[in-house]
Formats: sequence, C-alpha cells, structure tokens
Amino acid sequence: MQISIKCSIAVHCLIFIHEAKGKARVTSALLAQSTGCNPVVIRTVISALKKAGLISVARGTGGAELCRDPADITLYQIYRALKPDGLSCLIGIHPCQGRPCPVAQNIRTVLRAPYQKIEDSVRQAMEGITLASLLEEYHRCLTEQQAAGDSETRPQT
Repeated sequence: MQISIKCSIAVHCLIFIHEAKGKARVTSALLAQSTGCNPVVIRTVISALKKAGLISVARGTGGAELCRDPADITLYQIYRALKPDGLSCLIGIHPCQGRPCPVAQNIRTVLRAPYQKIEDSVRQAMEGITLASLLEEYHRCLTEQQAAGDSETRPQT
C-alpha cells in the first residue's frame, strides 16, 4: 500500500512556496531543481494544487503563492488534489466476479466494510495533519541540522 509519490512532491513544493514568500519568485523550474523532478511533473502537481484552490500562480511571469493559511491546508486536501479517487484506489480487490466459486462471488461484499473502515481511518489521519504541522517539523529539522553543524565546527574541549 503506497500513497502516491506525487503527494510528497506536492508537500515539498508547498513548503518551498511558503518558505520562499517574499524572498524568491517560485517557478516550476525552481521547484524542479529543488525536488529533483522533471519540470513536467512539477507543472502537473502545480496545476492540480491550483485547481484545488491551494495555490495561485501569477499569469505570464509565474510565481506560486499559497491561497490559504498553512493551518487550513490538510494533507488529505493535498492528496485529494492530486488523486481525487486516491483513497478508494489505495486498497483494491482483485477482479474475480463472475466465477463459479462462492468465495469469488462474495469477496467484494466481504471486504467492502473493512476496506471502507481502513479508507475512513486513513482519511481521518490525513485530515489531522496540516501544512502548518509539516512546516513546524521542517523548521525543527533545520534547527537540529544547524545545531549539529555548529557542534561540528566548534573545537572539542
């Protein structure tokens, strides 16, 4: 079971867009350089985020900005922007209907409720994670890296 890699690319882009506000004009080329992804992939991700109302992009000159406060953007909204039917595709059932086997004839019904429960749990977990909390974690990582870098450059006593 895997959530689309595009979701992590989108989170990367959103954090970059947030951190670059007022410092740099965020373009697909800049995001491609930061993520290591092909610019075509970045443009697809940016287009989906824009369509979902999470970001805006200036016409002509480019430059992406968040449309909402990071506390109002959930991981589920980001994921859904990229894969509108993603959670229902997260767990699949093999095609076996129409077979004479009684298990094959009933497996969809047997798995429907448990799979729905899993889907609901994943959605609820993703709705509880905001871009703001991801930004907090990003800043914590930066602080730890800076502290580790400072200790490496200080002479040992």
